[in-house]
Amino acid sequence: MFTTDLKKEIRLTLKLAIPIIVGQLGVVMMAITDNIMVGRFLGKVELGAAGIANSIAYLIASLAIGGMSVVAPMVSKCAAEKDEKALKELFISTLCVAGIFCVVLSGVGVWIYSNFEIFQQSSIINQTAPSFLLYILASNIPLFLFLGLKQFADGLSKPKVAMVITAMGLFVNAFGNYVLINGAWGFPKLGFDGAAISTFLTRLVMLVLLFLYLRYSTTFLGVFRRMNLKVNFSLTKEILFRSIPGGFQFFFEIAAFSTAIIMMGWISETALAAHQIAINIASSTYMMATGFSFAGGIRVGEAWGKRSIKGIKLAGFSAYFLVFLFMSLCSVLILAFDQFLLKLYIDDLEVIKIALPLLSIAAFFQLSDGIQVVGLGVLRGLADIKLPTIITFVAYWVVALPLGYLLGFTFGFASIGIWLGLLAGLTVSAVFLYFRFRKLTKTHALRKKFGETN
Repeated sequence: MFTTDLKKEIRLTLKLAIPIIVGQLGVVMMAITDNIMVGRFLGKVELGAAGIANSIAYLIASLAIGGMSVVAPMVSKCAAEKDEKALKELFISTLCVAGIFCVVLSGVGVWIYSNFEIFQQSSIINQTAPSFLLYILASNIPLFLFLGLKQFADGLSKPKVAMVITAMGLFVNAFGNYVLINGAWGFPKLGFDGAAISTFLTRLVMLVLLFLYLRYSTTFLGVFRRMNLKVNFSLTKEILFRSIPGGFQFFFEIAAFSTAIIMMGWISETALAAHQIAINIASSTYMMATGFSFAGGIRVGEAWGKRSIKGIKLAGFSAYFLVFLFMSLCSVLILAFDQFLLKLYIDDLEVIKIALPLLSIAAFFQLSDGIQVVGLGVLRGLADIKLPTIITFVAYWVVALPLGYLLGFTFGFASIGIWLGLLAGLTVSAVFLYFRFRKLTKTHALRKKFGETN
């Protein structure tokens, strides 16, 4: 079963995936750090408010996070074809698309900030969360630009620099949280909003560092030498048209989980806090799984650029195999250390009692979550975006949320019912995306796709 070529592909995918995983963790770990430190220093009401604010901001950002992920396979395909001119145009067009996301999604965020009461939360959450949300929305702007640059580096199989900058950013953000929440070492005591301000400043520093590295590193001289700043509008339009359905793939899942957060707020503030802790833990493993997804997409895109049917199949299988092993391990660890993980956030028995069964369900949906996100990644490497977008919509908005509402409120299972609905949606998505990849990687289907790009 494990041929020499497959073992080699698994090693290459893993080598590429590990730094991408660290970089992806940075997207969600700052919110997790905010939630942990707010919960420990300020209490469960502030934890719930920070949780819902971070979730709304992340939901808005998901359109750009998922959308920008189409860039790395395009970069790897151009690199495999040794088309330096296309790489230069792709870089400028990627920044243009990131800028469009900044403008459009910031406008959406400001509207939500101004109409926060539409989420029907308790009065204390409505009073507390909006200011935190505004700072996190501002931090999304440097995040989108950072992700655009990161996708370009990842596509050239140089993900380590973004990994190092992200790791540094996590430490800087934790330090900033501590001093700005508590007013330590002469810094102003900003309390609740201090965590959000720290995230904004950290993401700004990360963007500047990554840009300076890409601009002046000898590694990227071939791309930046005699760079023409003229925008290729046709290429920019192509990236944008790919990134919109790509963004909605990510959005539909994140939106389902964010809507679940809102439904938790209908139950109680305690249920909201419990859900936020459990979803933070599940989100961290999910973002690590996206590392295998992006690595798989890059490897598939590179094999497509070489017109290698065997390479495409090997790259896809390797990504599926690695995420299966990783998420199986995550399931075991979550079940083994559930109480320890929960107490990292808060030492409140009511919250922990509600969160424990949710974390058990999260352990069971690890495999479905990992398999479905790798499915999206390897299909993205083949520029197959539209049908997977429909699959994710059906899985989360036709299956997960209606079933969760039915079980949670009609049948009285409350928070557990909502999470069982999410488990069902993830499983539907995983199954259909896997069979979609199987269908597209049949030899005749790939030969037809190669012919379409000639």
